[in-house]
Amino acid sequence: MNQHKPDTIAVRTGIESDSQHHAVVPPIYLSTNYGFPAFGEVPTYDYTRSGNPNRSLLEEALSELEAGAGATITNCGTAAINLWITAFLGPNDLIIAPHDCYGGTYRLLNTRAQKGDFKVKFIDQSNDLQVQEALSQQPKLLLIETPSNPLIRVVDIKKVCNQAKQHGTLVAVDNTFLTPVYQQPLTLGADFVIHSTTKYINGHSDVIGGVLISGTQAHAEKVAWWGNCIGATGTPFDSYLTLRGLRTLSVRMRQHEESATRLLQYLNEQELVGTIYHPSLPDHPGHEIAQQQQRGFGSMLSFEVNATFEQLKVFVSSLKLFSLAESLGGVESLICHPATMTHRAMGEAALAEAGISQLLLRVSVGLEAAEDLIADLEQAFTIAKESC
Repeated sequence: MNQHKPDTIAVRTGIESDSQHHAVVPPIYLSTNYGFPAFGEVPTYDYTRSGNPNRSLLEEALSELEAGAGATITNCGTAAINLWITAFLGPNDLIIAPHDCYGGTYRLLNTRAQKGDFKVKFIDQSNDLQVQEALSQQPKLLLIETPSNPLIRVVDIKKVCNQAKQHGTLVAVDNTFLTPVYQQPLTLGADFVIHSTTKYINGHSDVIGGVLISGTQAHAEKVAWWGNCIGATGTPFDSYLTLRGLRTLSVRMRQHEESATRLLQYLNEQELVGTIYHPSLPDHPGHEIAQQQQRGFGSMLSFEVNATFEQLKVFVSSLKLFSLAESLGGVESLICHPATMTHRAMGEAALAEAGISQLLLRVSVGLEAAEDLIADLEQAFTIAKESC
């Protein structure tokens, strides 16, 4: 069988699949239920929570793009993580997670662990001793987030997966920041891949969704069963819109990264910019690993403001082309203050442990002209300097 390139898979999945009217683009199937052909004969689709043609096409496309055996679309990225832990963890099981993960992931794991659903241990996954010590406790699951949110830290997927397999630990990688265009964790030894499809995969900030992709058929079937059981699956219309966004993923990712490269060059010369976090930078701790396991560096970046907190607020408030908002990966550029926004649920101690300071800003570089974005940063920095 001919293996097509990712661009082709994203564009062609589902095209001309309508056998009734021969529509080029597959139609939306909004029906909540489906008729049985005959008494006792179970159809492919019976109830939309269990399955839907639009959701199936999106699952097929994402599974193939990630070199997986099957996928389950969920109603958000957090639901995908919750589905994974629900399907595989019991009260006495341990999950290892990154100490600097997305705040919503931290909240989910920490809260459910406090409730007694399972045990969780947050560690610095770039620290070999911490990884080895955690794996010695025979965890059932291990979650990797690389590049991490918001410090863009890079974890050696192949190395950690090899270590985990020695202990029978299943590994999932949150691949939201890079997408299968720039990284394929299953080919590096992971057992599962998780995405918030809300972000780059949909790419237009108008649909919330997630996906859990399995590396084996057995795991894919188990995940699908649990997805239906707990009602975590996505809707037909959201699946339709997400597949529409997916068709332009490759070209969007390339343009996002090109603009991010130009912004990084600009930021590196600014007086009010301290440490910049992006794996393309030679002094980034994960630069060499990123070169080995990634096909691109992505367009998410963070930086410390080399000024007072008041100047940071003036800078952010003065921006006109960067919306102060959570989420990421849309066509519009966003700026976020993680400590008071995406990661505020972690608490001060956990933020300090993860290295997320009050002077850190996270940027999702959109598809506006890079020249305009740089000019906007320039005028905001000027106002911030004059405010002191």
